[in-house]
Amino acid sequence: MIRYSKKGCITEYRKIPGPHNRILKLMIVRPEISAHPSPATGVLWLHGGGYLTGFPEMAFISRAADLVRHCGAVLLSPAYCLTLKAPYPAALEDSYRALLYMKRHAAELNIRPDQIMVGGESAGGGLAAALCILARDRGDVNIAFQMPLYPMIDCEDTPSSVNNHAKIWNTRRNHIAWKLYLRSIKHKHVPAYASPSRCRDYRGLPPAYTFVGDAEPFYCETLTYIENLRKAGIPAAVDVYPGMYHAFDMMEPDSALGRKAAQRFLAAFEKAREQYYAPQSC
Repeated sequence: MIRYSKKGCITEYRKIPGPHNRILKLMIVRPEISAHPSPATGVLWLHGGGYLTGFPEMAFISRAADLVRHCGAVLLSPAYCLTLKAPYPAALEDSYRALLYMKRHAAELNIRPDQIMVGGESAGGGLAAALCILARDRGDVNIAFQMPLYPMIDCEDTPSSVNNHAKIWNTRRNHIAWKLYLRSIKHKHVPAYASPSRCRDYRGLPPAYTFVGDAEPFYCETLTYIENLRKAGIPAAVDVYPGMYHAFDMMEPDSALGRKAAQRFLAAFEKAREQYYAPQSC
């Protein structure tokens, strides 16, 4: 176990059993000084990177670490398997193993077992959405809230992802990333666990919050996901930032819209923490 302090957070690493006898590295981030009640809300955060790059420490440049610093949450982020090493379902199964660990070790981690939340940005947002569907269907863990920020969830082109040449993420990169992630399955058989936009039953999924820029590839699929949740009676909210590109909040954190996105995200989390609970069945 390695532990160190960074910008108001205490971070440690654990190695836990992963699928197929692999070892899964797990980053755990706690507030250095907590002014919030204990036990804390637990958040499983999944990093972005198109399923093929990225690492848990991206939490410190994304919205994730703010949940620890400002809201007193306990954050877990796994170093899930990237697609250059193994395609779907490796990343999802790693994420699910981390979710199970979170539930089973809730007391030790000092988190509320009835307030386990999931989130992530980009591909991590896609994994968060997929994880909610998988957890609902398997019935092992109840998730209280989901925060899939500008999620990568549709393997098909949408009006905003086709012919998109915005910076950071665009049509060409999107096609390459999906091809690598889904290379283990035939296109017509892609399940909702791989591409959550293919979900046909949204009932029983956790309430959600997200935000997205309207100039980025994932604009349309994000709005569609929120709309489908609402149609199923699930509370779901989205903030749209005009003219903004993919991951603008991470690239321009000190811009007016970057600060606004961070503030509204924290406000949505605080509201969810007051409203949403999901007791575990066992």
